Amino acid sequence: MSIDSELRVVEPVQSALTVAHVVYALHAIAILLGVMGSPTVVGSFVGSVPSIIAVILNYMKRHNARGTWLDSHYRWQIRTFWFAFFWLVIAAVLLVTVVAIPISIAILVAVGIWLIYRIARGWLRLADKLAMYS
Repeated sequence: MSIDSELRVVEPVQSALTVAHVVYALHAIAILLGVMGSPTVVGSFVGSVPSIIAVILNYMKRHNARGTWLDSHYRWQIRTFWFAFFWLVIAAVLLVTVVAIPISIAILVAVGIWLIYRIARGWLRLADKLAMYS
């Protein structure tokens, strides 16, 4: 939690809290799209319109959360997107080689599970108005 110079808890503005909920919802929609129809959850998460809108919202609105406990959620959401993107690129490179296809598939499955955990865990902590750990 962020604390100002007089040791009071700094509360985020309501709009920053609303945006954080919207971003988690958009990411959850992207995951559901991946589970229901995309070849991979990770590909859907990184490449779908809801998730891209979510990460853009994160960057545009995170200044409203600076200095509050909510800043950790914005950081959590942004890192989730970029780590998923990184692992998707690694899996795609491995997919090109015939020998590493099983490793690529294992990475995609593991990252898909990790994404579900990150979005669920973050959204639950946000609902409880708790900061995320980095």
